[in-house]
Amino acid sequence: MKNIDIVNRLTLLVTIMVISIFSSLPLMAQEEEAKVQDDGGMKAVKSTFESTWIIDNQSVMVPTKGTLEFMIQHRFGTVENGIKDLWGLYAPSNIRLALNYTVLDKLGIGMFKGPLSIGIGTTKNNFVQDFNWKYSLLQQTRNSKIPVSVTYYGNVAMSTSKSESELPNQNSSDRFSFFHQLIIARRISEKFSVQVAPSVSHFNVVEKEMNNDHFAVAFAGRYKFSAQSSIMLNVDQPITVHKLYNPQPNVSLGLEVSTSSHSFQVFATCFNSIMPQYNNVYNQNDPWDKGFLIGFNINRLWNF
Repeated sequence: MKNIDIVNRLTLLVTIMVISIFSSLPLMAQEEEAKVQDDGGMKAVKSTFESTWIIDNQSVMVPTKGTLEFMIQHRFGTVENGIKDLWGLYAPSNIRLALNYTVLDKLGIGMFKGPLSIGIGTTKNNFVQDFNWKYSLLQQTRNSKIPVSVTYYGNVAMSTSKSESELPNQNSSDRFSFFHQLIIARRISEKFSVQVAPSVSHFNVVEKEMNNDHFAVAFAGRYKFSAQSSIMLNVDQPITVHKLYNPQPNVSLGLEVSTSSHSFQVFATCFNSIMPQYNNVYNQNDPWDKGFLIGFNINRLWNF
């Protein structure tokens, strides 16, 4: 009964977001009409999202060429112990530090042309070191002739917490995991944007009852209630079913405050691993049973 209730809730959220994307394709905000008349409407829309991250997932945004991005991502412990550890604030936490740089501005051919960024990061849990890349394949236009933006994100991560002799196969390849995600987003109005992002995670070594490949899908939305502030919602749903150790879905809700070069997000989430493949494959925090924790993302951009 509990599983049916969870499925029903997630299905409702997914349905609302999908309907929002596709039923809004002919719509154009009134404030854009003058711009459409001036340039034919073929310029890309701006600020579908304010940051390259939206809580636990990458957003569709890729900064312009020459942009250096510094990220601080922090996750406290779950709230399940209550006052004993101040609802997770005094519990063991996880943190990731990362640098990204946009190396190219117009990579591709025709309408499939956009910026490419590359980056590195380090995460406390499992001492994970990652190399990542992000490429904007397609940008939504003001006249909706291109109705959505599409971005590809990928990474390769290496866990360095164990010596080689402690690894299952005593082989350095046991350390590696990979993540690929296609992000499809639409700015519906000046205030409201949504995205859907199917993904696949791969671990070279997992428990024998689990699959090496894991499929999932993420849904996210942002509503701006002021020039600098937004409310964000994020839902992650696992698709692959393993024999044992199936991951829990994730529900996140947060607040974002941003400027042209800064973004600060604070939120409640179930994901604590920060790295997307670890979140999607190993999350055991139940969103319906005190599995929430507090987290924040800080983003700073420099242009060179």
